[in-house]
Amino acid sequence: MSRSVVRSSKFRHVFGTAAKHDASYDGIRVTKNAHDSPFCCVNTKFLAVVVEAGGGGAFLVLPLDKVGRVDVNAPRVTGHKGPVLDIAFNPYNENMIASASDDCTVKCWIIPDGGLENNMTECAVDLKGHQRRAGFLQWHPTAENILCSAGYDYLVILWNVSSGDIVKRIECHSDTIYSVSFNFNGSLLATTSKDKKIRVIDPRTGEVKGEGQGHAGSKASRVTFVGEKRIFTTGFSRMSERQYALWDTDDLEKPLKMEMIDTSSGVLFPFYDFNTSMIYLAGKGDGNIRYYELVEDRPYCFYLDEYKSSSPQRGLGMLPKRGVDVSSCEVARFYKMQPKGLVEPIGFKVPRKSELFQEDLFPPCIGDKPSMTADEWLAGGNVDPILISLKDGFVPTKKAEFKAPEKKASDEESTPKSEKELRQAYHDLKGEVKSLTDKLASAEIKIRQLENENKSLKG
Repeated sequence: MSRSVVRSSKFRHVFGTAAKHDASYDGIRVTKNAHDSPFCCVNTKFLAVVVEAGGGGAFLVLPLDKVGRVDVNAPRVTGHKGPVLDIAFNPYNENMIASASDDCTVKCWIIPDGGLENNMTECAVDLKGHQRRAGFLQWHPTAENILCSAGYDYLVILWNVSSGDIVKRIECHSDTIYSVSFNFNGSLLATTSKDKKIRVIDPRTGEVKGEGQGHAGSKASRVTFVGEKRIFTTGFSRMSERQYALWDTDDLEKPLKMEMIDTSSGVLFPFYDFNTSMIYLAGKGDGNIRYYELVEDRPYCFYLDEYKSSSPQRGLGMLPKRGVDVSSCEVARFYKMQPKGLVEPIGFKVPRKSELFQEDLFPPCIGDKPSMTADEWLAGGNVDPILISLKDGFVPTKKAEFKAPEKKASDEESTPKSEKELRQAYHDLKGEVKSLTDKLASAEIKIRQLENENKSLKG
């Protein structure tokens, strides 16, 4: 008589539970932009959501504990001239958030403790370098204030936010970039693009370390590192079936595993938790979140279960591990944006009877202190993130106030604003026009003289 063997895993019974309505955020005018971005990010202090805005781009930043109905006139970050396409909190400065926009700029903002009191229009750092819209953002996982942006000009740009300078411009792509992801210590960068290729790049030199053919479908694909030498991608087959694949960065010719998921049309966003080796897949427009466990050996990826809901998601943000509720064995928490304006926290928990701290579920996680400075990383340093224990809860470290770099003079800043400046500019331009007119008249006289001399020589 044969017996079925059930695989042993402490995460086999993980289940997702949505928060009650009074513990959610309601009344938010969630963006309707079709860009393939999660439109949401979260840390232990704030929740940020891209919202609808007329005549520019805006996003909402709410203190995490300010649940309930959001005032229709709640202050927003409104400094972009085009729609906001992506947002990302700085992992080592929870008051700093970066935004990428259709106006070709990337901006960094400092959110005061307690949230915004008025609309914020002035950014702390204005990063200009993309020639077309900036679509995706990713902070460096270990170095302080290093930000990566990918634009529709086929460029990946690395910025030092402390100085506002470009530290590397990566120009190896020949088509639209769909996603970017750093590995655990930030020494490698993986990308997917419209040319259906997966690239692994050295972010400091721009050298392509590996390249392979990814998902065959024409729709957007996403990538995330899930280990030192492994990357996980989601995409579509030629028949528009959604699929995931696991790859070895040393050999991108063929995936370690590729599996079809379903035939829905929404882009799948992968969220990886290195503490549990679990990966969560959430599709835009789906009502469910699937989750899998990754292992070192074949078959590499095990399906665990899925969280089901009748309401579709416009986007999703994952709370950093240091913010979860360890007392209830919560191993992950997501913030789900719904089209009708509700942002709903969803906690994923492991059922345990004991109320003691579960060390097997909560190994040391990434803290809020960077491993090195931007200059140390640019000089070639590779250091893993600093890990902390959650046994006694997460205690934020004290941060020095961010000093914004001096703003570089731009055409807009040199534009006259007062009536006196406008009048002076008018007279200056009038004088310049008169001078050019006189030069033109003098040149015309000279031309006529030369033409007459030419005629007399021929005669």
